Amino acid sequence: MNDLICQRIEGSAHFRELVEKRQRFAAILSLIMLVIYVGFILLIAFAPAWLGTPLHAGTTVTRGIPLGIGVIVISFLLTGLYVWRANGEYDRLTKCVIEEAKTS
Repeated sequence: MNDLICQRIEGSAHFRELVEKRQRFAAILSLIMLVIYVGFILLIAFAPAWLGTPLHAGTTVTRGIPLGIGVIVISFLLTGLYVWRANGEYDRLTKCVIEEAKTS
């Protein structure tokens, strides 16, 4: 019985659409985060003096601090974007796949 359901799901056009969309979107978000993170690490490696420059005269807050916080905030925003899309479009496609498997 379970093998039959799995075959129905794998043969579903909605399932293939779901897999394709999720993989593409996850790859895009991963690539964005990778570029941001590697860029930040490269700044640390090749421009430490620039990152260590204070934002304003007389302050101890350097350019690297808001950039590092920005990397963290962007990772949370990208995660939130994925969750928002997963709870909308991906859940809708998942429901279609389940309904097709039940009725077939």
